Amino acid sequence: MLEPLPDTERHNHATVLQGQFRVSASPVDEFGTVLGSCVATCLHDPVASLGGMNHFLLPKPLSETERGEVDVHYGVYLMEMLINAMLAQGGRKQHMRAHLYGGANLHRGMERIGSANARFAREFLQREGITLAREDLGGSAARRLDFRPASGLVRCRRLAAVDALDAEAAVSLRPILPRTEPRGEVELF
Repeated sequence: MLEPLPDTERHNHATVLQGQFRVSASPVDEFGTVLGSCVATCLHDPVASLGGMNHFLLPKPLSETERGEVDVHYGVYLMEMLINAMLAQGGRKQHMRAHLYGGANLHRGMERIGSANARFAREFLQREGITLAREDLGGSAARRLDFRPASGLVRCRRLAAVDALDAEAAVSLRPILPRTEPRGEVELF
């Protein structure tokens, strides 16, 4: 379990949002995110004292886009980017250890997106030969995750259903903007 840094010690907290990844070897960096059906992969190379986290929304696109563009919200992209960024900073795949979090199925009667995300992440790591050291996947609760990439320490807390709904409601309370005619590209979430 990850203990908070003492207030006297400086630390840098960065939030990893859907479609993002971050890598660091700094002992004062800490990455955090909140997960529902999404999955976050925390990779750590203990030899290089290096780690990273990603946060993906869906495993992979159902089909390729007409223009061959990459959508960063997909696990197939974010897993590759995370591994490659760690390799670029001196990590070695054979030393990497993975932790997987999230993959909840928050709403009954809806497609089991969380289960599909979890299955994809496990299979991806197995194909890449990366050891899965720990997982906290599935269920119906959202999770709050904090990860220290240089040490590999992780704290995962399950959120009460009310907390998860409050977090969803806060996102939906954004100001309503006047409707305009559609133009340009459309991005679906």
